[in-house]
Amino acid sequence: QVQLVESGGGLVQPGGSLRLSCATSGIIFSANAMAWYRQAPGKQRELVSTISDGGRTNYADSVKGRFTISRDNAKNTVFLQMNSLKPEDTAVYYCASIGVHVYWGQGTQVTVSS
Repeated sequence: QVQLVESGGGLVQPGGSLRLSCATSGIIFSANAMAWYRQAPGKQRELVSTISDGGRTNYADSVKGRFTISRDNAKNTVFLQMNSLKPEDTAVYYCASIGVHVYWGQGTQVTVSS
């Protein structure tokens, strides 16, 4: 059974930081690309960042220089370090495993507000 479980979301003030984690099981983690998406209320889900099985990373323009994706293959976990958070970063954040199949986590809420 495939499971992706996000954690680390919460309420943070503008300019603050959060670190999201996505623990996986049931997949060959090291062979899969991983991604973080987000969906704000009333908006479509958008791609935030990806990391290939080899560690190559990509970011949406809106988060470049502020967010960092990383992975720990020994722990089957992908991370998203989010710094200098803005109110417009408020969304539910989802991790996804990109392989032969795409698997999604349940999401974790990030709220940036003073």
